[in-house]
Amino acid sequence: MHNTQEGFCQSFSKNARLVSTCRSLSCCFWCRTCVLQAMSGSEQDWLALRPREPSPSQCCGGGCKPCIYDVYEKELAQWERAKAKQDKSLLTEKREQSSNSVLNPDTFTAFSVSSVEQLTEDTYQYKFELPGNSSLQLSLGQHIVLRGVVNGLEVQRAYTPISPGNAEGYFEVLIKCYEAGLMSQYIKTWKKGDMVFWRGPFGGFPYQPNKGLPGLLYGATALAVSWSLYTLLNCRIFKEEEEREYGELLMLASGTGLAPMLPILQSITDNEEDETFVTLVGCFPTFDKIYLKPLLQDLARYWNIRIFYILSQETSLEKLPWSYQENTYTGRLNEDLMKTIINSCRRRPFVLICGSSAFNEDMTRYLKAAGIEENSCFVF
Repeated sequence: MHNTQEGFCQSFSKNARLVSTCRSLSCCFWCRTCVLQAMSGSEQDWLALRPREPSPSQCCGGGCKPCIYDVYEKELAQWERAKAKQDKSLLTEKREQSSNSVLNPDTFTAFSVSSVEQLTEDTYQYKFELPGNSSLQLSLGQHIVLRGVVNGLEVQRAYTPISPGNAEGYFEVLIKCYEAGLMSQYIKTWKKGDMVFWRGPFGGFPYQPNKGLPGLLYGATALAVSWSLYTLLNCRIFKEEEEREYGELLMLASGTGLAPMLPILQSITDNEEDETFVTLVGCFPTFDKIYLKPLLQDLARYWNIRIFYILSQETSLEKLPWSYQENTYTGRLNEDLMKTIINSCRRRPFVLICGSSAFNEDMTRYLKAAGIEENSCFVF
């Protein structure tokens, strides 16, 4: 509790170093302010307020901008300025705020778990509550970063919400928990009502609805058009990171790599003017381990959406429901099957890939053998 007469927080007065840790986690503004008011300007006091450099486990590896190391460098520079002027009030300067109303890329925000649904033996769908009818307003392909603490060690991981970016009042994430995973140990403790800390958003896939331009090429005259010209017309050329239109997207997803594909699919099917074709290839061990079957079946009913399943541990399709048998393969997605799928695409595809590092490397290699170069691929 805060002691307003003494002007500092009793719980932190004995160990000011905790405040530095707290500040780096962006969760204890009041305690930090109290200690700032109570402490003298001695060198030891300043060292106690110095931001703590993040440990490797605190970096999610998702290419966030800003990364937690960027946040640290910014806080360190702020500390150095304050120390040079011997003015601790400079340490409480207001940070730049994200344009997003409920998320901030620099600081963590707490969200309440509203439901937990177990999809398979090791994979869960978590729903989080947003205040009022607010929305994360994520762009397609953007991810957010989760913070957890296990045995005193802070860990951060990146996840892409599977709910539409404009979903009001909630967002959902799909998470696979691993036996020996540090973050998994924390996630498996979640229950309804728990508060979980996220920051972001980061990344994104530059996408623009296709409102008919590829139709110019979808005829007999297209046969005479070279691939370079086709690329120019069918996938408008922009500077890096600018939005593009695509004739067809080929999505290659392994397991929870399905997550970033879903908001893109839903964005396309929700827009009546978007004529982008999509071929989604989902790779799973068995039929029972395919996530979100009802949602995927609904998406597959749209005229411009096809979904294939590759089941690595199934040996026969006979026991599968008949509605799945036609578009399901057993075994692994290999080079020959990749060529077959690409040749079945209605237009030259731009490829999205999401899975483990080994999966991403294999897919990139198979695509190159099929004539798809790296500049026609996007890896999440």
